Amino acid sequence: MKKLIPICSSLFVTGFLLAGCSVGKFIPEGQYLLEDVHVESDNKEVKPSEMHAYVRQKPNAKWFSLVKIPMYIYSSSGLDSTKWFNRFLRKLGDKPRIYSRTLAEESRRQIQRAVQNKGYMGAQVKLDEVDKSKKKKEVRYVIRTGNPYVISSVAYDIQDYKIREWVANDSVNHTLKPGMRFDVNALEEERGRITRMLANKGYYRFNKDYITFQADTMLNTYQVDLTLKIEPFRRSKDAEPELHRQYYVRDVNYVLDAEASDLSERSLSEMDSLKCDDLKIYYNGKKTYLRPKVIASSNRIQKGQLYASDDVESTFSFLSRLRILKYSNIRFREEVRQDSALLDAYTVLSRNKNQQISFEIEGTNSAGDLGAAASVSYTHRNLFRGSETFTTKVRGAYEAITGLEGYTNSNYTEYGIESSLSFPQFMFPFLSKKFKRNVRATSEVGVKYNWQIRPEFERTLAAASWSYRWISKRQGANHRLDLLDINYIYMPYRSEQFRKYLDYMDDVNPLLRYSYEDLFILRLGYTYTYNSSGFSTMQTARRSSYSIRFNVEESGNLIYGLSKLIHNHPRHDAESYQIGNISFAQYVKADFDFAKNFVIDNRNSVVFHFGLGIAVPYGNSKSLPFEKLYFSGGANSVRGWSVRSLGPGGYRGDGNSLDYVNHTGDMKLDLNLEYRTHLFWKFKGAAFIDAGNVWTLKQRDRQSEGQFKFNTFYKQIAASYGLGIRLDLDFLIIRFDGGMKAFNPMETETRRFPLIRPNFSRDFAFHFAVGYPF
Repeated sequence: MKKLIPICSSLFVTGFLLAGCSVGKFIPEGQYLLEDVHVESDNKEVKPSEMHAYVRQKPNAKWFSLVKIPMYIYSSSGLDSTKWFNRFLRKLGDKPRIYSRTLAEESRRQIQRAVQNKGYMGAQVKLDEVDKSKKKKEVRYVIRTGNPYVISSVAYDIQDYKIREWVANDSVNHTLKPGMRFDVNALEEERGRITRMLANKGYYRFNKDYITFQADTMLNTYQVDLTLKIEPFRRSKDAEPELHRQYYVRDVNYVLDAEASDLSERSLSEMDSLKCDDLKIYYNGKKTYLRPKVIASSNRIQKGQLYASDDVESTFSFLSRLRILKYSNIRFREEVRQDSALLDAYTVLSRNKNQQISFEIEGTNSAGDLGAAASVSYTHRNLFRGSETFTTKVRGAYEAITGLEGYTNSNYTEYGIESSLSFPQFMFPFLSKKFKRNVRATSEVGVKYNWQIRPEFERTLAAASWSYRWISKRQGANHRLDLLDINYIYMPYRSEQFRKYLDYMDDVNPLLRYSYEDLFILRLGYTYTYNSSGFSTMQTARRSSYSIRFNVEESGNLIYGLSKLIHNHPRHDAESYQIGNISFAQYVKADFDFAKNFVIDNRNSVVFHFGLGIAVPYGNSKSLPFEKLYFSGGANSVRGWSVRSLGPGGYRGDGNSLDYVNHTGDMKLDLNLEYRTHLFWKFKGAAFIDAGNVWTLKQRDRQSEGQFKFNTFYKQIAASYGLGIRLDLDFLIIRFDGGMKAFNPMETETRRFPLIRPNFSRDFAFHFAVGYPF
């Protein structure tokens, strides 16, 4: 078996070399393979990366921007397309791109037009064809921008006196100013801005086609006198011009359980109706499936007010919180009179299923230990006719634990049940109605019970929580406030061997025992997340973007203050204040994560990630609860190590199967750089470099190398490198990563540098996970 690896590798390389030699059979006589495309610019204001979007024909894709493996896979197929294996290779690969002079010339014209639209009206783009070999061509688009045209003055020609007044009063937001480059894209943005502004002032029929620009230039001056003109309203091309009408909302109607295409007076008259505030609600049956007040609280279209497009968008947004709704549709009927223009709004609400039962089966992998889990959940989306969502879930898990010595049963089992009730509003006293109307928030109360059975111990967790989630007006920003999160951790069983291990570790890590005792955690936390590309999914963004996550939480301060107020000192037989003979945790913790995604092209991107976390136990706690301790290694950290096997600092461990509990810390640092590329079909590849570690804040007797110190911590940052494969199923990403240690702070001398002398069995770690690591 040891000789099989180099043989297979040689066959793999030889196969692709042969495939590369066979590309020519797919290139017709007299034609060329498009080897590469380059865009060059003599002006830093015109970036070649932006102009690549206008290239109509691009070369074959490269893995990691290096090798055209997909083209070689295609080329390794035979010419007989009736054979299934040849068809399979062609479907898997990428057909050789044959150079087209027609498409190249079209690309040149589009690039030139795009540069001219940026204000370089005299720009020229030259098309260069470079022969790389008898069968290959390289194409270069060379941009010569010339001098830019600059706006010297901006004038407005608006016959409609009302619109002229609106535009004049909004001058602080004008984006076109003298001295700026004559950029057609900037003109288009100003058209959109004015259109949106007027759409919020009642101009229901106004669109950006009414806005035109006139540009006058003087010869050889590169100066542009710009005039923005807003055409009057015309009912038809031949009709007389007239003022644009401002529309007022006359009636606001909500229609439940009806089709948006059937809103005739006859069909509505056959439905029951009621009034709530200024709304008229149509429905079928004895009563509405949504309480009228809930509908009214989500409505933002105001009766008697000028039409505003922002109110329509806000109504859509607030209705989207109601999970009982499948979708909503807003339509307007207009009535134009001689002296007024009126709109009747009809919002059709389509109902979702009230109840749902779902089953889920999943595979698990914890530090290389494989297992399975199954769960069944029940959801009611309209518990009290206010789109309150009730969910309860029962889960069971099993995992085969390896590496534990001295235990006849090395299996891990887990049972749990959890329930939650979510309200589509900010449920908190003393808040004004105006505040609640302006914030898209949900409130959630939850309870859960979890029972973990390991060979070393049993742990039960009972928890109750009350939290809020809301979305900022800034697109992509989310907030979560855990107002109350109570956890009770109970340890009903610890094996004799585990007790002895804790006794032994009292000299190494005396605080470890504290992590395996009964404990109360009363937590308050806040989390802020932001993604510049909007509300992201698991998918890699199509354009460059970044994300930020910040979390801060504290525990025990209120109880500690009350305990100290009531009792000056803890009981004589206890080292800390207790509730019912059970200690409570007191700590503060903060985490920060930043990720930046640099998109190279539609198949390649580079992602950088930085993560920092620190937690400080104090007052009533000597150490953090085990669940709050940091660990390093694993599928989302330094991937050259398995989970909970790195650190703290340079701590090597004692090789005991229970030593994973010592590879934890109060502080964590993660640095990751990952190159992602599309391979073929739904498979994507990655090459990565990881660095990081965890440290303790307090001195441990036999873990002195694990304490964070400013003058030594940088010498203890572990590093690894590796490759990964991801199966992107759109709704799910399955990830396989293999990491190799590059610098190991847990070793000494030459063994600290496995990059120089790698040992596969010692330095390799395999990871299976779902979703991207960051």
